[in-house]
Amino acid sequence: MINWSVILTIAKTHLITKRKQTAVAALGVTFGIGAYITLVSFMTGLNTMLDDLMMNRTPHIHIYNEIEPSKEQPIALYKQLENATHVVHSIKPKLSQKKIHNALPLIKYLNEDPNVKGAIPQLKAQIFYIAGSIEIAGNLTGIDALDEARLFNLKDYIVAGSVEDLHKNENGILLGIGVAKKMSLHVGDRIQISTSKGDVFPLRIVGLYQSGITDIDAIQSYTNLKTVQRILGEAENYVTDINVKLNKIAMALPMAKKIEHQFELKAIDINTANAQFETGTTVRNLITYAVSITLLIVAGFGIYNILNMLIYEKMNDIAILKATGFSGKDVQMIFMSQAMIIGLIGGVLGLLLGFGLSYGISHIPFETEAMPTVKTYPINFNPWFYGIGIVFALISTFFAGYLPAQKAKKIDPVKIIRGQ
Repeated sequence: MINWSVILTIAKTHLITKRKQTAVAALGVTFGIGAYITLVSFMTGLNTMLDDLMMNRTPHIHIYNEIEPSKEQPIALYKQLENATHVVHSIKPKLSQKKIHNALPLIKYLNEDPNVKGAIPQLKAQIFYIAGSIEIAGNLTGIDALDEARLFNLKDYIVAGSVEDLHKNENGILLGIGVAKKMSLHVGDRIQISTSKGDVFPLRIVGLYQSGITDIDAIQSYTNLKTVQRILGEAENYVTDINVKLNKIAMALPMAKKIEHQFELKAIDINTANAQFETGTTVRNLITYAVSITLLIVAGFGIYNILNMLIYEKMNDIAILKATGFSGKDVQMIFMSQAMIIGLIGGVLGLLLGFGLSYGISHIPFETEAMPTVKTYPINFNPWFYGIGIVFALISTFFAGYLPAQKAKKIDPVKIIRGQ
């Protein structure tokens, strides 16, 4: 039966008598865990920020009419040549409408699906922003402003004005920040837009939009769906795109395929649309965790070396302990206890250090035009990181102390005393 009070007392005495070595071992764990917490919190926070930047405005499923060549050419309908080899040059896209047929019933159908959080319409139009005699090409998208803000975080990208201002104003426009800078326009000013047919319409700027992607901000603007329908002279059921937000993103691919097959429309899921970005995120996460684990392993080797040296210095003590009745198991538990005490103290200090560094980084100003809503460096204060940190500290110190403890267990006290 192991007397843990005696074992822990002896382990504590050994650690106190070798304060410098104990402090060095504990600091190795402290800095290892602290560096792990800081690195993983910062890198995952950065990845989350980048994901939000790309994904917040990206629908889980984007539905539209694709312009593509006819799969069946007229020559295939000529029966006399059905067994011949057909060679057709300069195939042109088939004449198809941008409008989604029966868009409103389709949106209603999608919103009734339990897997769908929301499906909303959009109407995209090619326009020109008019500044005196200058015309700047751009895109105007008609939206339901409140639904767009609710499902796709539109308000996070508005740097002046508000979603409510756009919703209330039928002649309002949410102007891209790049367009506003080119034309020296501000909230409250008026701007004229021209359609491809040459019709000119005046709109009032109720807000400025900044996505963080310069090329988009230089052409993109938003207004109410009904406003674009009126500008294009189309009916209230004229919709070119439907954006769908799901309750579970994993359902995006199978549901997109189902929509394509059922309604003969093009449906792009979010993973397909952002395949390259997802790969980059995965690689960054792998690098982050690989470096973090390496830091913890290095700290574990430091503890192993210190405990190994401690055993050689404590040979006489080990011999005396065994001579006075302590078994090899008791000696092993003494040195294992020392390792675990070092791991616990170093781990807790490491968590505090990591939290302090992360908290300090999270308050460092970080302002860039590419990300207007981000004011400080992104940090992810996930409690799991701290749980993993302390568990890994204890595990690494356990294995770091196991081999030296096994060596201490097998020491023959007779040989040591005879050698003295």
